[in-house]
Amino acid sequence: MSGAAQDAASRRRRAQSQPLAGGRFLLVLGLVLLAMALLAGRVVYLQVIDRHFLQNQGDARTLRVEPIPAHRGMITDRHGEPLAISTPVVSLWANPQELPEDPIQRLGLARALGWEPDALDERLERYASREFMYLRRQVTPAEAQRILDLEVPGVYGRDEYKRYYPAGEVAAQLVGVTDVDDQGQEGVELAFNGYLTGTPGQRRVLKDRRGRLVRDLALLREQRPGGTLALSIDQRLQYMAYRELKAAVTEHEAQGGVLVMLDARTGEVLAMANQPSYNPNNRAGLDPRGLRNQAIVDVFEPGSVMKPLAMAAILSSGEVTRDTVVDTSPGWMRIDRFTIRDIRNYGELDLSGILEKSSNIGMSRLALELEPEAIADQYRRLGLGQSPETGFPGEATGRLPAPVRWSRSERAALAYGYGLSTSALQLASAYTAIANDGVRLPPSLLRLDEPPVGEPAIDPEVAATLLELLESSVGAYSGGRRAQVEGYRVGGKTGTVRKTGADGYRENAYRSVFAGVAPISDPRIVTVVMIDQPSAGDFYGGAVAAPVFSRVTGNALRLLDVPPDAEP
Repeated sequence: MSGAAQDAASRRRRAQSQPLAGGRFLLVLGLVLLAMALLAGRVVYLQVIDRHFLQNQGDARTLRVEPIPAHRGMITDRHGEPLAISTPVVSLWANPQELPEDPIQRLGLARALGWEPDALDERLERYASREFMYLRRQVTPAEAQRILDLEVPGVYGRDEYKRYYPAGEVAAQLVGVTDVDDQGQEGVELAFNGYLTGTPGQRRVLKDRRGRLVRDLALLREQRPGGTLALSIDQRLQYMAYRELKAAVTEHEAQGGVLVMLDARTGEVLAMANQPSYNPNNRAGLDPRGLRNQAIVDVFEPGSVMKPLAMAAILSSGEVTRDTVVDTSPGWMRIDRFTIRDIRNYGELDLSGILEKSSNIGMSRLALELEPEAIADQYRRLGLGQSPETGFPGEATGRLPAPVRWSRSERAALAYGYGLSTSALQLASAYTAIANDGVRLPPSLLRLDEPPVGEPAIDPEVAATLLELLESSVGAYSGGRRAQVEGYRVGGKTGTVRKTGADGYRENAYRSVFAGVAPISDPRIVTVVMIDQPSAGDFYGGAVAAPVFSRVTGNALRLLDVPPDAEP
């Protein structure tokens, strides 16, 4: 083809391609304009039509509704002295999925927490699929801030409260404890958990992407602290009672002991001490026995301290007077294949002598002259075999056998304190009837604004006679003479009880008991002391428990400003 022909063909191809090129340009331009229109429409839609959705999504990533912790109510003694208070603490937690992989940051965090780096890595691996794990619970705000200042991503703090017990081991079993979540687990903390627990509040806050607080926006609901609970105990008497009880348990190498002191006019518990005990502020190495409030939840055969209470039934029968004489010779008697003994042959004894010498023979012979149910009925009127109704968790009811074909030996045993069981609190409550003109006062762990209405349990004249008999039972030549208090007239009864085991009564295992009233002229306090299995030699109630009563009662009367009533 010649050159002219080639040029002509080229011009024809260019002429044919020009419409195609112009079409492609218009197509691209149209697509660009369409895309811009779609984008503009989307912007308008999001900013105008669907703007609330965007705002909500933004708020969801920056606004938070956080709880405001409410502190638990305070527990105080009867004078307002704190026994349990709540202090602010911080619990540190982390989101394992946000924690950095940087080994330097993890090392710094582990050291701040007091952990080994391997321990932190192992814990993170265990919680890798979760978004929450605790690092440390309930540390001081200063310590928590020191760790938070490291600004490790994924580490946060939560405000909480921790319980603190100023009285420590002195009132541990009565006050009780809370768990790490501030819920009552033992004692009064458990019994009144609903009343003591506060109601958390809520607030709306603004946080940054790392979860740090930017600004408080609104208070949605105020927190309500728990109620304040005033117990009946007097912290001065509680410290003193605990000190004396602990010293006695140590001196006599005993397994434990309890002491209960009641207000003879109201039934309020002024002191309640237990051994062994524990420190509720530091429970490392805790002896589980120390958790039990033995004064309320444990029972024991009371022994001879029941004789004055059985004497109430004997005197109420009208067949016996204070001057009635009983022949206890020869110092033993056989009933229903059982032999009852006194320490020695006391011969003829009146009622005062029977209590002073703690004669089992005298009590048995008097009891067998009564109607079969007379003594058991008297015990029931004194609250034995029934719940004290203090509200304390696990309080014991004790055991009083039902009067179904009682044998003569069972009737006799009830008169000198065997064949039944009672708690120290029940025993002290029963003695309030002697101290309060025959009216038994229900025990109370809470401070009372008005004296309660008691239950008539003993004839007032009989109660007055029993007070005189109790005073003679701690006379100069009696087994209870170590219970005497200088300057005051006191009365009470000793008890020495053999402990039981799987095979019956155990050899050389005793409980030493004393129950008493003071002062006799105008009773103010009733105190029960029980020392469990003393093993340093002495084990009689008059030698082990009575001296504790003397020291505690003397100190209590002086602390309460009770004027002396004994002649010099």
